[in-house]
Amino acid sequence: MVSQISQNSQKEQCLGRPDPQSERGFTLVEVLLYLAISSIILGIISFFVFMMLETRVKNQTILEVEQQGLFVMQTISRTIRNAESINSPSVGASADSLSLSVFDALDNPTIFDVAGGSIRVKEGVAVPIALTSPRVVINNLTFYNLSRPGTPGVIRIMLNLRSYNPNGKNEYEFVKIFTASASLR
Repeated sequence: MVSQISQNSQKEQCLGRPDPQSERGFTLVEVLLYLAISSIILGIISFFVFMMLETRVKNQTILEVEQQGLFVMQTISRTIRNAESINSPSVGASADSLSLSVFDALDNPTIFDVAGGSIRVKEGVAVPIALTSPRVVINNLTFYNLSRPGTPGVIRIMLNLRSYNPNGKNEYEFVKIFTASASLR
């Protein structure tokens, strides 16, 4: 009888019929092993994607602070170089605002100050204009008048700028101090 069963299975294989014992499928251990390996791989991929997104946000935050700080420093320095005289702060003093006498009567005086966490410029009687975006906050702005008698005025600018981070997330936290000096021409 065993020889008859083996002959039948040989006939089925020749006819293209599968062997009933070879159609078992996956065992429970194999399925659990595949699920565990897949879960580990997906976890690693998710971790790397999360880290890449966090790094991207951090880089954007740094770039925003850098660009805003450089723009403000260039604008103030250019205005100082093109000014006629320094109204305030007085020689040897420091202040949180800068008043310049400029050649254009409509823009006289030009004043730089901080209001609501933003640096503003006010030219003449015009409404003050914010130089920084709401995505950054000014911690400190100080102007030092380093002028000496008989020389053109020299102003040192110190600016402490940080990213706006209402939720306190680490990837949005960045602070930078900018310093520059400019003299009247």
